[in-house]
Amino acid sequence: MIRVALGHRGTLVRGALAAVLARENDLDVVAELDRSEDVLQVAGRRPHVVLLDPQLPGRIRIEELCRKLTGRGVLVLIDHEAIAATSIALVKQAPRIGLIATDVTPDQLVQAVRDVAKGLPVVDVRLAVAALKAGDNPLTDRECEVLRQVTTGATAQEVARTLSLSAGTVRNYLSRILAKTGSRSRIEAIRKAQDAGWI
Repeated sequence: MIRVALGHRGTLVRGALAAVLARENDLDVVAELDRSEDVLQVAGRRPHVVLLDPQLPGRIRIEELCRKLTGRGVLVLIDHEAIAATSIALVKQAPRIGLIATDVTPDQLVQAVRDVAKGLPVVDVRLAVAALKAGDNPLTDRECEVLRQVTTGATAQEVARTLSLSAGTVRNYLSRILAKTGSRSRIEAIRKAQDAGWI
């Protein structure tokens, strides 16, 4: 039996992934989590595979989380249409971690989980090429996280609550984002960052 822990920011998607995996006789979903630090705590239960969303919120960045999850298979689900330059750090960890696109079939996902559990490399070539083509990102991971929250229309106060920051800290991040992207507004910064593949 392959024990799988799921770390995904979306409740619906996380539930759907769990349902797909639970249909298989040899797979057992032992945890469904929505914060990176929770994933690290559950790792103590020794799941064979940890399936991750690269935009999983939390205090631990996804690249660092992948490095800390030693002794078990890690498979990261990446949307190749919206790959960010920060994914280069994930690509550099391949084949120690698996990278798979979100548009794979359920059967391909199940097979990727099995392969990672066996220690076999799973790397989507399209993701690797897209990550390497993405330009250097001047934004820090936290700035990208703040900007992604702003794309939902969230106010500085709402972003602060979501990311466990003060509203003043969020405003400081937003000021730095505008300066680094050479933008006059949040909307312009979002557009530039999305066009460049940074968020």
